[in-house]
Amino acid sequence: MLSFETLVSSGPSRSLSNPATGFLNNCLRLVRSLLPQSCQLCGAEDGIGPFCSPCLADLPWLPRNRCRVCALPLASGAVCGACLEQLPRFDRVEAVFAYRFPVDALIRAYKYGGRLALARGLGELLAQSVARDADAIVAMPLAPERLAGRGFNQAHEIARVVAAQAGIPLLTSACRKVVDTRPQAALPWQERAKNVRRAFVCDADLKGQRIAVVDDVLTTGATLNELARVLRKAGAISVAGWVVARTLPR
Repeated sequence: MLSFETLVSSGPSRSLSNPATGFLNNCLRLVRSLLPQSCQLCGAEDGIGPFCSPCLADLPWLPRNRCRVCALPLASGAVCGACLEQLPRFDRVEAVFAYRFPVDALIRAYKYGGRLALARGLGELLAQSVARDADAIVAMPLAPERLAGRGFNQAHEIARVVAAQAGIPLLTSACRKVVDTRPQAALPWQERAKNVRRAFVCDADLKGQRIAVVDDVLTTGATLNELARVLRKAGAISVAGWVVARTLPR
């Protein structure tokens, strides 16, 4: 199993993203499908996808028995106590993995190490796991300052893969983050809702639409909850969170 440092040090791998290069992107996907692919975790040539079968089986998959609203694992029941006490503005969260090693290392390598090639594998796994019962997809927006510093929106790159796999339109300019908030990961859980309050605006008319919000990680759900409020104000009749990994309480 590779360490986080090894994942990062292997260097960036980017796909062509300019709309004018669509034909070349299709050719690139065809070549990838014909050639053996190396596992992003152990390096073995599996020939199936970005992760070999043994590594895929060892990933920290979320259990089936989990809260149907926020996706936290449950010993029994359908909805956790926190959601029963105060239902969030989103309808449900669909998550693939627990945010534990090696998934946490993969996501950090993707976000902070420039490993954009990981977006394809993570997006494909997410697309295979969600119900696909949405009319449109929205990627969790980044503030312009954060986008300029990182160079890409990690949620958007995953959402592109999910939208293509699921055949659901991706609304690339429906929502914006207008406040450059402090990073949620740097804040205590109880301060995160206040941190993202009024941070988003929606410029689209979403009347009657079922919206899926794609993101890489969900921790408290505060960011998704605030964006769901804005999406409902724009007319969305339901909001689901489609996330790669769910942070679990310690």
